Amino acid sequence: MNIEYHKWWSPSLGHDMELKVYGHGGKPIVVFPTQAGRFYEYEDFGMVEACRPSIDDGRVTLVTVDSIDNESWCNWDAHPSERARRHNDYDRYIVEEVAPFIHQRGWDGRFGTTGCSMGGYHCTNFFFRHPDVFDTLICLSGLMQLRMFIGDTSDENIYFNTPLAYLSNLSDPWFLELYRSSNIIVCAGQGPWDEDMLSDARALKDILDAKGVPCWIDVWGHDVSHDWPWWRRQMPYFLHHLGL
Repeated sequence: MNIEYHKWWSPSLGHDMELKVYGHGGKPIVVFPTQAGRFYEYEDFGMVEACRPSIDDGRVTLVTVDSIDNESWCNWDAHPSERARRHNDYDRYIVEEVAPFIHQRGWDGRFGTTGCSMGGYHCTNFFFRHPDVFDTLICLSGLMQLRMFIGDTSDENIYFNTPLAYLSNLSDPWFLELYRSSNIIVCAGQGPWDEDMLSDARALKDILDAKGVPCWIDVWGHDVSHDWPWWRRQMPYFLHHLGL
């Protein structure tokens, strides 16, 4: 397997950022880590190995990015509005730095994105905010709102980073047509610690159904908990479903 490490100073964030690339061809999939996780955790927790058939066959290339959650949503010393502003810096990093990095490698289409837990929130939010960049979403056990981190505080930046909020009121046909031409997969279990994620997944389905946007909300069993052993089973399952 081709594995690459990259690091550069991010103008968007004002410090160095790191990422890894796994694969030699196929559809790029941007992978967001779990809460305050690092760019190498997907490898450390066996997710890269679980996806090896798709990677080795040249169907996908994983691009595992770093998080700045401790500077944004998980920076408990900062006001929620400041956390949201810092997250918007991260948004620019992904769209204005990571996306061009991927295109420079020879891919001229849209990407996939995935993540587990907090990474599931991130991939969902990036997918719906930037459907011109992403056309495939595989969200595993992800929240669709931020109450767990900021309570009921809201402002414009928080609103536009809360998928259940901004999608409810979205009517722009540009966004909706791009969503309709995409693959949207959201998975949650019915076991321990996935209750809020399951509730958010069902709420998302109601919103998208009302707007005529196809999505697959896949609910797994009561034994399916919020943890890596299940995510290692789910990710290759969904890649296979997508022909990747």
